[in-house]
Amino acid sequence: MGFLVLEDGTIYEGVYFGARDRVMGEVVFNTGMTGYQEILTDPSYYGQIVVMTFPLVGNYGINEVDIESEIPRVKGFIVQEACRRPNNWKSIHTLEEYLRKNNIVAVEGIDTRALTRKIREKGTMKGLITPYPPTDDDINKLKEYSLDNPVQYVTAKSVYTIPGEGYHIAVIDFGVKRNIIESLKSRNCRITVFPAGTQADQILKAKPDAILLSNGPGDPKDNMQAVQTVKALVECKPVFGICLGHQLLALASGADTEKLKYGHRGCNHPVVDLAERRTYITSQNHGYAVKEGTLDPEKVEVTHRNLNDETIEGLRYKERPAFGVQFHPEACPGPRDTGFLFDRFLNLIGS
Repeated sequence: MGFLVLEDGTIYEGVYFGARDRVMGEVVFNTGMTGYQEILTDPSYYGQIVVMTFPLVGNYGINEVDIESEIPRVKGFIVQEACRRPNNWKSIHTLEEYLRKNNIVAVEGIDTRALTRKIREKGTMKGLITPYPPTDDDINKLKEYSLDNPVQYVTAKSVYTIPGEGYHIAVIDFGVKRNIIESLKSRNCRITVFPAGTQADQILKAKPDAILLSNGPGDPKDNMQAVQTVKALVECKPVFGICLGHQLLALASGADTEKLKYGHRGCNHPVVDLAERRTYITSQNHGYAVKEGTLDPEKVEVTHRNLNDETIEGLRYKERPAFGVQFHPEACPGPRDTGFLFDRFLNLIGS
């Protein structure tokens, strides 16, 4: 048996199929029909218990290719039904084997539709997965639980370089997904990856042609030192921000960010490019957004909006070659509609 208890006292009963342990984390849901392996390994999910809304998960197994970091980053994983007999030519493990091998707590048999509706109605809540019926003391500890500055747990420990013959791109790693790096490598870029706390002068000393601010977990305001770094870099080099990087660009311009009721997580979010009046289907994973009305229209313009809730999905500095998007153009777990944004970023160099 396994139990998920939310901070409001709601209890869901299921069955363990991953590591059998007790974990606390923020309970969030993802609406993707596929992409569970990318989700499990996305550093932006650090500290979170992820609920998959699609009822059957694990049907194509686990392979060695579709990973976004070297290990799973989620705190826990909840599905309605876990597939024990996957069918895919790339599969080397079942989902259950992979989760147990990496000590990730997972529960199946929970009514994920009811749980998702709960989160949509009440907002994201903290949760506890436990093998025993929860006590009042468990719920009290859950209410006190917090995870401060999760970026520190997923950023690179030291500077490293990936060779290439093209432009030299500095990537500030707040929890960078592997396919962001692969998207730059496929364009023959030379890449230097810097830990999240690196100062602007150290980055500029490497003489990059441009700067990429990566995705990452948590509240962007946990990274105010990085905001000061971004302010300095924007004055010197072209800058592209993705997800958390986009939020840091907004904060660096003087804007504000806020927590969404239940966030955007999935690979089916429609976003409109306001200039082109063209809609793209995007992959998203974030719980915070740029606060409406806080961008200075003299300095920054909104370039993209979410068609579901009208939240800001993109911005561009008017006087500097810098822009950011809230969604994931590297297409993991999909789709590939907006991969051209990496080319747009590289075209800023020398412009």
